[in-house]
Amino acid sequence: MPLTTSPLPPSVLLAEVDDLLRTMPPIDSFESAGPEHFAWLGRALALVHRWDSVKAIARFDSFASQLGSGSYLQVPQGAQGVLTMLHQLRYDAVLQSPLPQSTNVPTGSVFQYFDEVRKAIELAKSDVFFVDPYLDADFVSRYLPAVAPGVSIRLLAREKMTSLLPAAQLYQQQTSAASAVRSASGFHDRYLVVDRTLCYQSGASFKDGAKKAPTTLTQIKDAFDAVLATYESLWSSATSHI
Repeated sequence: MPLTTSPLPPSVLLAEVDDLLRTMPPIDSFESAGPEHFAWLGRALALVHRWDSVKAIARFDSFASQLGSGSYLQVPQGAQGVLTMLHQLRYDAVLQSPLPQSTNVPTGSVFQYFDEVRKAIELAKSDVFFVDPYLDADFVSRYLPAVAPGVSIRLLAREKMTSLLPAAQLYQQQTSAASAVRSASGFHDRYLVVDRTLCYQSGASFKDGAKKAPTTLTQIKDAFDAVLATYESLWSSATSHI
């Protein structure tokens, strides 16, 4: 009997396909494909089969074979088909995803704000990265329990370190979570980055979103690569506390 697999949630499909589209090797480089090209193709094939096995068998498998053929005639044709279907997968996931692209949260709707952030955190499979100058002890108790076991936690903060650090240390001690806290100057915006593939910007500090004023959670798409590079660089040069 063939092995059956359960479909992936739309939010996971969206995160995976976004990462595939960002990491695709240059099309002309497939004419002399190496291990990294076939690793990418294998990942793409696995994802499309989990999304829609009928479409995968009928069309995508053939496109992938053309893209990996090494033929200067077949590679462009295969690339066109592969990219078209990956974008089809992406927009299908967008339409089905329970996570909104942007959320407006009225004043006082603190649970709505918390719940939207929690949904994004729970998607994480490997890494959660919070950027917010005002992270504190309340933030730790409110959000870190939503991080799945085995997922690394990174907190980049600045203004409330005397409150944040003891709480983060105790959370790490109790849960054995792979967590790290660093501080840096020169940043003001607030971001949540999940698995280095999904990013939300918060209009308010995560610790008190919508408490005293309306705010927004906005998914970063077009500027994602630049935002990620900026804050990964800042993280690398920041002062480490845990």
